[in-house]
Amino acid sequence: MITHARPMVTGPGWMLNVSVAATLILAAASAEAQPARVRRHLAMTTGTGGGPSLAGCPMLPADNVWNTPIDTLPVATRSADFIATIGPDTGLHPDFGSGTWDGGPIGIGFVIVPGTQPLVPISFNYGDESDPGPYPIPPDAPIEGGPQSNGDRHILIVDRDRCVLTEIYDAHSQADGSWRAGSGAVWNLRSNTLRPAGWTSADAAGLPILPGLVRWDEVAAGAIHHAIRFTAARTRQAYVWPARHQASSSDDPTRPAMGERFRLKASFDTTGFSARVRVLLEAMKRYGLILADNGSNWYISGVPDERWDNDELATLRQVHGRDFEAVDVSGLMVDPDSGRATLPSSR
Repeated sequence: MITHARPMVTGPGWMLNVSVAATLILAAASAEAQPARVRRHLAMTTGTGGGPSLAGCPMLPADNVWNTPIDTLPVATRSADFIATIGPDTGLHPDFGSGTWDGGPIGIGFVIVPGTQPLVPISFNYGDESDPGPYPIPPDAPIEGGPQSNGDRHILIVDRDRCVLTEIYDAHSQADGSWRAGSGAVWNLRSNTLRPAGWTSADAAGLPILPGLVRWDEVAAGAIHHAIRFTAARTRQAYVWPARHQASSSDDPTRPAMGERFRLKASFDTTGFSARVRVLLEAMKRYGLILADNGSNWYISGVPDERWDNDELATLRQVHGRDFEAVDVSGLMVDPDSGRATLPSSR
């Protein structure tokens, strides 16, 4: 487990539109209780089913860019530079597993709550780019790294009744029952709406975390149908769709921007790996990886689970940076303020 870099806030980001109104209001109440203008917006941004799901909720709409195959898209112009920067000889590192490391579970956990979960007050260090509380945080919510962690301390909460995802960075409970955190974001899991341009989330790229995590149930079922979150140590002061935020002071064009998509080369031979590891590798070929935060190079993110075999996961280190290529996903974009994706051939 590593301590990832803090998402660096780069300005107030007051490029507001109706999407942020819907996102902020969903933090505290259901759509039915909202003004007509907000209800209309929610109806317009609600996607269809058919993609990854959890607890009866979609992990973003099926047509979201996270859930869209990128195996036929062109290689990005700067692919070789990005691979060289992140590390061509560095192996993949599964930043999840079973057991504990440094006193905490290995990976980023989540909790599922009902729509009746009590809301608690929360305040933020970066309040101008956070969705305001109160948040539905249960007293025993799992904190990334454990209660004593000095790392990113993410908390991920799925409201199974409203299909709302609440994500918190650097979460700390207070004696009075409230919480203090670095930043927080609320996502309607049925919507393709992105955060306002320039806003962070609980992640440096301004993206949701949970839709990009590897989960045991997916691997056990035999397929992962979404891109996987990963980190890199050196990024540049830029972000590309669907990311909304950057976390660097460097303008070096050989460094990747937040949101860059990478895929395992189609020619990579997976036959020497176990069936479970091949599920991950095939997902990396079809859906790829999305650069979501600063951290150790080629660290891929997942949910802790006692059913993981850490030795089996460690074989991923035989896969190196040179086995990947950056992908140009710009042709999938329908609207820069939406995560909805469409293959060029379907336009």
